Amino acid sequence: MNALLKDLAVPADSIHRERRARIAAAMASQGGGIAVLPTAPERQRNSDNDFPYRYDSHFHHLTGFAEPQSWLVLTSEGHSTLFCRAKDPEREIWDGFRLGPQAAPAVLGVDQAFPVEELDSRLPQLLADRQSLWFPFGVHADLLLRVEGWLAALRRRSREGLQVPSSQRDLNPLLDEMRLIKDEGELATMRRAAQISAGAHARAMRFCAARFRAGAASVLEYEIEAELLHEFRRHGAQSPAYQSIVAAGANACVLHYAAGDAPLRAGELCLIDAGCEFDGYASDVTRTFPADGRFTSAQRELYEIVLAAQKAAVAATRPGARQRDAHHAAVRVLAQGMLDCGLLDRQKAGDLDVVIEKAAYRQFYMHGTGHWIGRDVHDVGEYLSLDEAAVEDADGLGGKVVKKPSRILQPGMAVTLEPGLYVRPAEGVPERFWNIGIRIEDDAIVTPGGCELISRGVPVEPDEIEALMRG
Repeated sequence: MNALLKDLAVPADSIHRERRARIAAAMASQGGGIAVLPTAPERQRNSDNDFPYRYDSHFHHLTGFAEPQSWLVLTSEGHSTLFCRAKDPEREIWDGFRLGPQAAPAVLGVDQAFPVEELDSRLPQLLADRQSLWFPFGVHADLLLRVEGWLAALRRRSREGLQVPSSQRDLNPLLDEMRLIKDEGELATMRRAAQISAGAHARAMRFCAARFRAGAASVLEYEIEAELLHEFRRHGAQSPAYQSIVAAGANACVLHYAAGDAPLRAGELCLIDAGCEFDGYASDVTRTFPADGRFTSAQRELYEIVLAAQKAAVAATRPGARQRDAHHAAVRVLAQGMLDCGLLDRQKAGDLDVVIEKAAYRQFYMHGTGHWIGRDVHDVGEYLSLDEAAVEDADGLGGKVVKKPSRILQPGMAVTLEPGLYVRPAEGVPERFWNIGIRIEDDAIVTPGGCELISRGVPVEPDEIEALMRG
C-alpha cells in the first residue's frame, strides 16, 4: 500500500461498517431487501468548469468515501458492494488519486468492489430474489430510470427462475433517523466546526473595528466575507457550509441576503450568518454587531430583546422537551419585547396572548427559531413526532392546523437556536428602529442535563461584543 493510500485508509472495523450494519438491521426489521445508494454527481458550473465536488451526505455517512461516481449496494444481511472509479494513471495526473476497486475492500471495509462501469451489468443479478429494493426517493436525478432499467433486465431473465423485487421502498427515513442522533465522534467534529466558525466571526468583528479606527469611511460586505473564508481555511475547514450572509445596514432585513459590494458604515449594524464545513459536518452561526464597535441606544434595545429570546430558547432545549418548545419560548419573549418597545401598538395589536394568537409578531419575526444541524446545515430528521396522534396547533400565521406535535428531544440531537428581529420602514413603526436587522444564532447539542452551546467562542452579550471590538 503506497503512502497516499495509507493516509486514506479507514480501519475495516470502523464506524462506517457499524453504520452499514445498523441500516442493514433496520431493513431486516421491515422485511429485508437490498439497498442501492449513489453518491452525488459532479456538477458543471459553466463551460468545462465544475463546481467544487461535495459527496452525498448519506453515502459518505455509510462509507467515508469521498470520490464521485460511486455507488453502495447493501443487503439486509449486511453484505456490502462498492462500485467506484477504476484506477487510471493518466486521469490521476489530471484529477488526482483514485482508490480503485482492488484496494477498496481493505481500505473501506466493504465486502467487495467493482468498477463503476460494471454497475448496470451486475445490478440485476444482485437484485434477484430480493423482497424489496430500497433507494433514496426524490434525491438523485435519473435514479428511478436506472432502477427501472435494472428491474426490466431482471424481468427478462425470469425464465431462469430469478425473482424481481416486489416492492420499492424509500431508504431516506432509515438514514434520516440514524443520522439524527450523533455519536461522540460526530459531536467532536461538530464542536471543532463551530469553534472555527466562531473564531471567524470574532475575526470579522475585529477587522471592521480596526478599519474604522484607521479612518475608513466604510467597509464593503465582500471584504468582510473574505475575512471569514480566510479564517475557515486557515484552521482546516474544507469549505463554507452554505452561502455566507454578510449584510450591512438595511440588507440585514433580507433573510437570505448574500454578501455583495454594499458599504457598511459607522453607526450601522452588520449581520453575519456564516459557518464552515469541517470533515463533512456543518456549523451555522450568526452574530450581529455595530460596525464601529458601539451599539446605538435603539440598536441595543432591540438587540437585548433578541438576546433574551435566545436565552429563553436555550432554557427550553433539553431532553424531554419538544423541538418546537424553543420557538414558542422565543416568540413569547420577542412578542413581549415588540409591545414594550413600541414596534407593536398595544391599542391595535392587543395584549401578548392576542399578538401570539394572531401572529402579529410575524411582521418583525417571520422564521422559525431553529433546525437540525449535522452533516447538512439543515440536517435530516423528522421534526414531528413519529408515534403520537395529531393535535390542533398554531400554524404560525394566526390560524390553526391539525398535525402531530414536534418530536421530543434526546441527548445527541443537535439544533440551532436563532431568534431575530427585522424592522423595515413602515407606517406606525418607530423611525429609530427602521432598517435594523438582528439575528443571534448558536449551534447546540442536547445533553443529559440540558444543552451545550458549541459556538460561543464569539460573544453574544452586547458589552462583550463592544469589548472585543475595542481590543
